[in-house]
Amino acid sequence: MGRARRKKRTSIGRDAAAQRQEDAEASDPARAKGLLAWLAGIVGAVILAAFGIVFTEWYNAHGSDTVEQVRGAAPIIVGHVAVDYSERDTVLREPVTTPEDRALMLAAHADKQREAMLARHRMALIDSMNVTVALTGNRSSLRIVDIEPRVLARRPVSEGARLIAVTGGGETGTVEMAADLDRPTPRFTTGGDTPYFRKKQIDLKRDEPVTLSLSFTGKKAYYEFDLRVTVLADGRTEEVVVKGPDGGPFRLTGEAARYRSHYRQASQGGWQPVSCGKRRTC
Repeated sequence: MGRARRKKRTSIGRDAAAQRQEDAEASDPARAKGLLAWLAGIVGAVILAAFGIVFTEWYNAHGSDTVEQVRGAAPIIVGHVAVDYSERDTVLREPVTTPEDRALMLAAHADKQREAMLARHRMALIDSMNVTVALTGNRSSLRIVDIEPRVLARRPVSEGARLIAVTGGGETGTVEMAADLDRPTPRFTTGGDTPYFRKKQIDLKRDEPVTLSLSFTGKKAYYEFDLRVTVLADGRTEEVVVKGPDGGPFRLTGEAARYRSHYRQASQGGWQPVSCGKRRTC
């Protein structure tokens, strides 16, 4: 009987060892899969980290430019355009004839409405004008290789009405570039006949501003024009058009022999009609 018990215990021990061996063999594939998953996670994290570094470097160098190109954004931003009308006579292409427009001319506090009305009458400075243009770079690196006055219309000088400004002396600011619209192909110069952009360019980086002080002359005709800016960015050239402060063209006219009507700027605001006979001004 003792021998039977020993046989039984031996059989139970063998069965338990066999079961443990089977469990170990069954757990090996699961353990291997777990190890592989762990290694894959480590490798993936390393790859993602490396990709993140490479992507960050690429985006900082070129990515923002690519995004702006996809969006169709211009390489430069036109932030400010202003024409200096201070203490300068101007001319309307058409005389002021309707009662509504005459009332706006006289009104002391109707600047916005009067500006719109004068724009409809194509108000222009006489003989010369100074324009300030503020540009800001919209690429990581770019170069302004040319700025060209583009004449859109050339007609006989305006003579509808001359608006005589109140003057108090003084000169306008220093002019950095000048263009003569009477020339067949107007170009900016800094004195003499050599075009400014033949020897110089303007380099900008993203968010870097530049302010241009531009002077124009035109005595032989009435001109409507805008500015065509040629920009080199990312190995290709693009054009940006700069328009006048009201969204229309810039306007400049030569002086007429006489004007159909005259107005003088009133100290309290508005413009008062005056009689000057056949004189240009009074």
